[in-house]
Amino acid sequence: MENITSEEGLTEALQTNSAVLVLFGGRHCGVCQAIKPRLEQLASGEFPELVTAYVDCQETAGALCAARGIFSLPVVQLWFEGQRFAEFVRVFSLGEIRAAVERPYRAVFGPVR
Repeated sequence: MENITSEEGLTEALQTNSAVLVLFGGRHCGVCQAIKPRLEQLASGEFPELVTAYVDCQETAGALCAARGIFSLPVVQLWFEGQRFAEFVRVFSLGEIRAAVERPYRAVFGPVR
């Protein structure tokens, strides 16, 4: 999972990759730290072209999170072709994320393995 600390870094990741999952979390957020490896595993195992990125709102990227309107944690955003496709805030399941990724991922990259 790529660590992003600036608006420029996030913009570059969203513009240069067709599919991006961004986790806005925090070092002191237990839920964030628990789902981070599971999101990485989901992406690498089922959606290999999905780039994963992590923005630490409590340490290195507080200004970025504030500018993006992220005021509670965790937040997961799915981006396809530079457009935000889905957002999950605070209470969600990995199944919901998987379902949200599957259809647009198939449209961009073909069948999911």
